[in-house]
Amino acid sequence: MTSKRLMLVHAHPDDESSQSPATLARYVAEGAQVTLVTCTLGEYGEVVHPDLEHVRETLGSHRLEELAEAMAALGVTDFVRLGGDGTYHDSGMVEVAPHVIEPMPGRAANAFWDADLLEAATHLVALLRDRRPHVVVTYNPIGGYGHPDHVQAHRVTMYAVALAGVPSFRRDLGEAWQVPRVLWGTFAADDWRLALTTARQAGLELDWEVPDSDDDLPPMVTPTHDLCAHVDRTRWHEQAVAALAAHRSQVDLDEPFWRMMTAAPLPGLLGESYVLAAGVPYPEGGPADDLFAGLDLD
Repeated sequence: MTSKRLMLVHAHPDDESSQSPATLARYVAEGAQVTLVTCTLGEYGEVVHPDLEHVRETLGSHRLEELAEAMAALGVTDFVRLGGDGTYHDSGMVEVAPHVIEPMPGRAANAFWDADLLEAATHLVALLRDRRPHVVVTYNPIGGYGHPDHVQAHRVTMYAVALAGVPSFRRDLGEAWQVPRVLWGTFAADDWRLALTTARQAGLELDWEVPDSDDDLPPMVTPTHDLCAHVDRTRWHEQAVAALAAHRSQVDLDEPFWRMMTAAPLPGLLGESYVLAAGVPYPEGGPADDLFAGLDLD
């Protein structure tokens, strides 16, 4: 059987380690070809540790070093930036209302949010046709929690997947490749409720209330019945925490949210959930435990 091939498209260094580290570590360990595409260098990221204030002026290159350390923890060797290092700049974010986020005013001229969609998608088409992934993972249409670069990563990925499968589009970029399955990463509602409840019982002070119904879920959380696949994190927990800790300019593991995300055991967040966005459906019977379930890889 052909080896599994997986590609994940994230907006900034650290997004992969906060949202899909177990997925990355698992499929590397299983011998799959795993590719991480990061769209920007995260130049506008908030430096959370005072002892790293000196890297603010060179934050993009520093975050690449953190990314390399995180990938070493997860075993990923194929990690690239969309269009090459520095092609697209972090767009920044300003929350103008709850869950309403806009790009930073006065942002860099090459901010990812302002990128020409066809141009950015074409960069990804080249990667899709070269790596030929069976499964592609990115964000939902609102970018999970709404960061403009996450939204743009969603748009670029979905457009590129469509273009990559058109034989007459940019033949110079390689043979057409129709991605068999596209997934959007998310949190499962039942997991979210359990994690919040457990965190509160442990004395962690968090900004979120435990949602009573699916109508009250934050935008990065999905009703459990809408999930198509779930990757258990238990076996990969230590690697996942090590990868997140590598992004020390961005992540303070003592902060309550990250304590909730990394504590073991917090069974509600010992996994990564996905929604089917396009392509081959999963077998019936609840969320699959393998992103490749039901695919003919031969």
